[in-house]
Amino acid sequence: MPLSKRRLDAGHAAFVTKALTKTYGAGEAAVHALRGVDLTIPAGEFAVLLGPSGSGKSTLLNIIGGLDRASSGEAFFGDNNLTAMNDRQLTQYRRNHVGFVFQFYNLMPSLTAEENVELVTEIARDPMDPAEALSLVGLKERIHHFPAQLSGGEQQRVAIARAVSKRPTVLLCDEPTGALDSTTGREVLRVLRDVNEQLGTTVLIVTHAAATGGMADRVIRFADGAIRDVVVNDTKLSPEDIHW
Repeated sequence: MPLSKRRLDAGHAAFVTKALTKTYGAGEAAVHALRGVDLTIPAGEFAVLLGPSGSGKSTLLNIIGGLDRASSGEAFFGDNNLTAMNDRQLTQYRRNHVGFVFQFYNLMPSLTAEENVELVTEIARDPMDPAEALSLVGLKERIHHFPAQLSGGEQQRVAIARAVSKRPTVLLCDEPTGALDSTTGREVLRVLRDVNEQLGTTVLIVTHAAATGGMADRVIRFADGAIRDVVVNDTKLSPEDIHW
């Protein structure tokens, strides 16, 4: 089953899930990470998924990112049914459409910032120049620095540059500011906003920091593996106004 066109038109859904469940284990020891999740995230939005640890946020992110499989229900990327894909098709989906940013930067310590980004651009279908990606995140002057020569916020921005350098349709971020202080975290959020606005990339951030929801188009509140409510913001805060 081939994937549809690379870009999704604004106003259409980037992701739709229907009665999505995920259970780990069986019997009395079973853990129900997702309990019938119905969700729609329009293309081009900046969305924030809020909830405490263990609420199912990361599990949902992993399923729509093609890293994990649902126990039941369906998950769609555009008009492509992710839950019907085989391993090869999911690999193609991740490679061509998804950028990931995690709490820990996962940079290669022996490589410069530019070389870390090149790890992705060398295998991507339509990559940016690594220097262009690093310039986008404000690190034009730091491309030849090694991770040990960069601050935590700068290392996370290298990780974002690496993720966006393949021009992903969607950028999935799991606690991207979790290891950073508030000032540095706001810098990272500013970069993620810029990626959304300048490249049109759909951005979904998983976090437990409720204040982050103020800068989102859509806030999805999670608890006990289910969506408690969804709020669409009429006005959005700038990253500089976010405090936690």
